Amino acid sequence: MVKVSIFYPSSPESHFDVDYYLNTHMPLAIGLLGSAVKAVSVDIGILGGTPQQQPPFTAICNFTCDTVEAFTSAFLPHADVLQNDIPKYTNIAPVIQVSEIRMDKRPD
Repeated sequence: MVKVSIFYPSSPESHFDVDYYLNTHMPLAIGLLGSAVKAVSVDIGILGGTPQQQPPFTAICNFTCDTVEAFTSAFLPHADVLQNDIPKYTNIAPVIQVSEIRMDKRPD
């Protein structure tokens, strides 16, 4: 399994419309990527390492897929649509990381 993470770094001059992202962009992305996506999570930053610090990321989105190829095959045909939607919710340039999931366990 792989996780495709999309990080939106925080900065004082950035804006991020959480409502648009959660209610419009993410349903669009999930619908276009279809069955290639096995799980999705969205984290909205609230604090950094201490209560006085701003979060290093405004938002983080994670798509879990069986393989890199499964994600790429689903994403590439719709890349223009999804990337053209970004300015509607943020001026942050997203940073993408693809990771191999080595552990995914929840406490009993």
